[in-house]
Amino acid sequence: MVEIFRFPAVRPEARTAPLVAAVPYDVVTTEEAAACIRKNPLSFLRVSRSDAELPEMAPNDARVYARARDTFREFQEMGLLARDRIPAMYLYRVTGNGHDFLGLGCTLSVRDYEENTIRRHELTRYDKEEDRTRHIDAVNAHSGPVVLLFEDKARIHEFLQALWNRAGRPDAEVRWDDGTLHQVLCITGEKDLSALERVFSPVPRLYIADGHHRAKSAVNVALKRKVEGRLTPEATRFMGVLFAHNRVKIHGYSRLVTDLAGMTPAAFMERLKGVFSVIPYGEVDTGAFHIPPRHSPPDTSHVVHMFLKGAWYECACPHSQGMDRIEALDVSVLQQEVLTGILGISDPRGDPRLQYLGGARPIADLEALVKRGGYAVAFSMQPVKVESVLEIADAGGIMPPKSTWFEPKLLSGLMVHTLD
Repeated sequence: MVEIFRFPAVRPEARTAPLVAAVPYDVVTTEEAAACIRKNPLSFLRVSRSDAELPEMAPNDARVYARARDTFREFQEMGLLARDRIPAMYLYRVTGNGHDFLGLGCTLSVRDYEENTIRRHELTRYDKEEDRTRHIDAVNAHSGPVVLLFEDKARIHEFLQALWNRAGRPDAEVRWDDGTLHQVLCITGEKDLSALERVFSPVPRLYIADGHHRAKSAVNVALKRKVEGRLTPEATRFMGVLFAHNRVKIHGYSRLVTDLAGMTPAAFMERLKGVFSVIPYGEVDTGAFHIPPRHSPPDTSHVVHMFLKGAWYECACPHSQGMDRIEALDVSVLQQEVLTGILGISDPRGDPRLQYLGGARPIADLEALVKRGGYAVAFSMQPVKVESVLEIADAGGIMPPKSTWFEPKLLSGLMVHTLD
């Protein structure tokens, strides 16, 4: 069974929360982070992406991580951030754009990760894992939460909702640029905390939705500090926000390819017709986040939408018998039959010809990238069902890279877990 723990978060109060809050470290480039910092010198990106302030240095230079540590201390000395006086748990709510997400902020055991009680469905990249390991160790804190899911068989979400409704005003709230409202509510009452621990005690496992590198890096830091003889109880835990599996949203991850491997668009289209039925789609809703199937039912067909030479096409092929869960994913079929089989892109993690556009981004953004001339073709994917993600994780499977983009995306700086 999963263990959840209280912790005294370092966090902003109501007046400073809008100044400190920032996007997660891994959704912006160095240049984008630097622009955000220039616009707002109090942004938490100065902690989570200190490399943006030191462009003359390699991003893995020890001085970059020291800068993050020093800025984190400076923010506390300035009163932008302060540690809660007692261990607590936190309700984190994201509303807006037609959605309402409510999760529980707490800490989780590194041991549960190692024993696969906390399950994952993605591989981590060593360079990103090493970066966050060094960052956590230098700053002595987990600066961003891992987003995890639980199967809500005991109506836990309803319990969280009732707790939120009863508690009154949140401690901090931030209205973000995308129209969402992020609110944090600190739970300190012993009765409520004990009740939270009790309702989660029967939950057999958790699933990482977002933050695989953060979780693995926390494990690395715990092992490192154990070897070095400086392991603290808090270093054996990492910060997460837990959501009911049926209360989150998954978007597809689009693929963009720089060239057609020497083929003309017409020649590529002919090769593609050997795999899929290819039907002109017509006009699409460019403000939407994905394109609904128009010609083929997704329950019996693999469906991918392609943008080529200024037009959209629906590409479909029947489900094949004998495929396992991972082979049967649309992204797997596209990778095997088209990206590898036709375009020669065999390494979806490292081939520079292949790029990704994830999540809650309108179709217009995907079109614009191709129309500007940087890419020859784009593929828009259907969202994966959350149940499929959980089944794959339970089976010990690893999904192809960039298969899922989960919502909500949580802001950084609203809760920090220190290792002391």
